[in-house]
Amino acid sequence: METLEGRPFFTLDGETVGLVPATQVLDLPQMPTSTQLLPVAVLSDRGSRFGVVVDEFLGERDLDVRPTDPRLGKIPNISTASVLEDGWPVLIIDVEDLVRSIDNLIHGRRFKLTEATASDTTSRRTKRILVVDDSITVRELERQLLESRGYAVDVAVDGMDGWNAVRSVQYDLVVSDVDMPRMDGIQLVMQIKRASGLRTLPVIIVSYKDREEDRMRGLDVGANYYLTKSSFHDETLVQVVHDLIGDPET
Repeated sequence: METLEGRPFFTLDGETVGLVPATQVLDLPQMPTSTQLLPVAVLSDRGSRFGVVVDEFLGERDLDVRPTDPRLGKIPNISTASVLEDGWPVLIIDVEDLVRSIDNLIHGRRFKLTEATASDTTSRRTKRILVVDDSITVRELERQLLESRGYAVDVAVDGMDGWNAVRSVQYDLVVSDVDMPRMDGIQLVMQIKRASGLRTLPVIIVSYKDREEDRMRGLDVGANYYLTKSSFHDETLVQVVHDLIGDPET
């Protein structure tokens, strides 16, 4: 194991693979370790590859996989479930979801946010915005634009990733695209506005679509503003953000 820019990694087949503890990405208590040998599960999707440090390997087994109760909704990082012969339940990892969570964790965009103190009411707090877009170019453009104005910005790669994020972190504002895989922006807005603890969360839809019916569709499901992506080229997006949540710090 080596360290680069303060982050641990190892080399596998000539490729650098970043390391992250499973306890940290799954928000579980840290388990003590009694050995210098770390069992690592290597996970990857189409664009990223990570090594997840686990407690131990138990072996292989065939499982009768079952869907989770639909009343639970989408459980972050979990796809399905099973039950062992002795009756113990087993949760089956959603690999693509977990890879996205690890990427956010490594880049400091999620999970560690809860470590910031909230008890000191006299300290200033930077307002946090979630940008949801499946285009990495648009995500980075929006993130840099808003961060340059002093806001803290997290990113999500699609509506489902965004929905998991708003249930994990307290945001002051969500900026979302419309056309995205797994869950589009309209569905994301509907989910937010239906959730009792989130329905007051302001949402801005930013889309390439500029037809009146698209605009009305976004506003009808509860979006506070509907902007076109041409607003990146002037101060419209920044002004709307300021109108909804005010200055970057309180």
